[in-house]
Amino acid sequence: MNPNHSTRYDVSIIGLYILDVLGRPVARIPEKGGVDFIEEIRLTVAGTAGGTVVDTAKLGLKSLAVGAVGDDEKADWVLMTMQKHGIDTSAMQRLKGIPTSATILNVRPNGERPALHVRGASDHFDVPPSMYDQVFDAPIIHLGGTGLLKKLDGAPSLTLLKEAKKRGRTVTFDLIAANAETAKVVMPLLPYIDYFMPSIEEAKDMSGQATAEDCAKFYLDKGAACCVFTLGGDGAFYAHKDDTRLTSRAYDIKVVDTTGCGDAFDAGFIAALYHKMDVETSLRFAQASAGLVATGLGSDAGILSFDHTLECMKSWKVKA
Repeated sequence: MNPNHSTRYDVSIIGLYILDVLGRPVARIPEKGGVDFIEEIRLTVAGTAGGTVVDTAKLGLKSLAVGAVGDDEKADWVLMTMQKHGIDTSAMQRLKGIPTSATILNVRPNGERPALHVRGASDHFDVPPSMYDQVFDAPIIHLGGTGLLKKLDGAPSLTLLKEAKKRGRTVTFDLIAANAETAKVVMPLLPYIDYFMPSIEEAKDMSGQATAEDCAKFYLDKGAACCVFTLGGDGAFYAHKDDTRLTSRAYDIKVVDTTGCGDAFDAGFIAALYHKMDVETSLRFAQASAGLVATGLGSDAGILSFDHTLECMKSWKVKA
C-alpha cells in the first residue's frame, strides 16, 4: 500500500543507465585470438540510476526510470528488462544515432573488476521542464550518476534538485567516478540534497579529508542535510546535521562480486525511507540489500523481495 496516496510513484530514479556485460572469474585476457573458459557471463541493467531502479522495484516500490538509452539492441534489452520488473519506463528517452551506455566488466578471482566503458546515451540526457510533473510525481527523488552525465551535470542538475525541493520531495544522491572535477559539480548541489550517499573513497577524493567524520563535516558544512557513506567491508557511516552519528558494521557474508553494491545500498536505504524505518534499521536494511547483491554476479544479483531482504537483515551475523 502506498502511504503517500497523492503521488503516482513511490520513487523516481534519475540519471545514469548502463548495460553491464559481466564475466567471472577472469584471471587473464587470452593472447592473440585465444579462448579461456569462465564460469559465468551475465547482462544486467546497471549504472547509479539503472542498478538502483531495478533494486527498488525488486524491493516492492513503484519505480519510475528517468534516463536515456540509445537506438540499438542494447536499448531493447535494457527497456525490456526494466519493464519485466514492473518499472515504468515511459520517462526513458531513446536517442537516435547514439549507442546505449555500456560496460564490459572482467571480474577477477580476487573481486577486482577492470572495466571497458562506452559513454553513449547518458552523455546526452537531460530532463526538460515538460517532464517535471511526471518526474517529480514521487515522494523520493534519487539522482544517481553525477560525474558521467555530461549534459545533465552542473547547472541543469542544480535546476532539477531545486525543483524537487520546491515540490517538497526528499532528495537522495549518489555519484560515480569522483575526482576534483566532479567535486566542482557536486558542491553547489549539496544544499538541495537530503541524503548524500557516496562511497567513503569518493567522499575522501572530493573533500581531501582523511576520515568518515571529517568527510561528513565537510559536506554538512556545505549544505547537505545528511551523509550516508558506504565503507565497503567496514559497513556504513551516518552523519546528520542534527549531530546524530552512527556506524553500522558490515554483514559477515561470502562476497562473489561487488558490482552494484553501492546502487543496492541506495535502493535499500530509499526503501527504508519510504517505509519510515528508524535510522539504525534503515542502515541495516540498506546493508542487507548491498550484501545480497555481493553474493552473486552483477548489480541486481541476490535481491528477491522486500520480505526476503528483511529476513536476511534479521538473520545474518555482522562482522566481529
